[in-house]
Amino acid sequence: MITKQKRPKFLNLMRIHLPVTGLNSFAHRISGALLFLAIPILIYDFNLSIKDVASFNSLLADFNSLPYKLLFTILAWAIGHHLLAGIRFLLHEIEIWASLKASIIVSWVVNISGVIIFILVAGRIWL
Repeated sequence: MITKQKRPKFLNLMRIHLPVTGLNSFAHRISGALLFLAIPILIYDFNLSIKDVASFNSLLADFNSLPYKLLFTILAWAIGHHLLAGIRFLLHEIEIWASLKASIIVSWVVNISGVIIFILVAGRIWL
C-alpha cells in the first residue's frame, strides 16, 4: 500500500532556501503584482496632471510627501526588476543562456541590477 508523505501545511518562507533562479522568479511575480496594484494610483495622478494648472501644481507639491516618495522608490525597483527579469525569461524561452550555470549567472546579474536601479532612483528621489 502506498503511504502519502506528510507535507507541511504552512510553509515558513524564512526556512525555504530558494536558489537564485527561484528568488528571481518570485521577485518577478511580486514586482508584477506591485506594478498592477499601482495602476489606479498612476491613472489618478495622470488625470490630475492634465486636468488644470491648479491640480497639476497640487500634484507636484504632493510628490515631495513621504507616501509618494515611498511609492516611487518601490515602483522604481519593481519596474527595473520586472523589465530585466522579463527579458531574462524571454531569452530563456528561446534558449539563450538556458544552461543551468548561465541561468544562475544571469539571475544574479538581474537581481544585482535591480538593486542598483533601486539605489540610483532612491538616491535621486530622497536626496
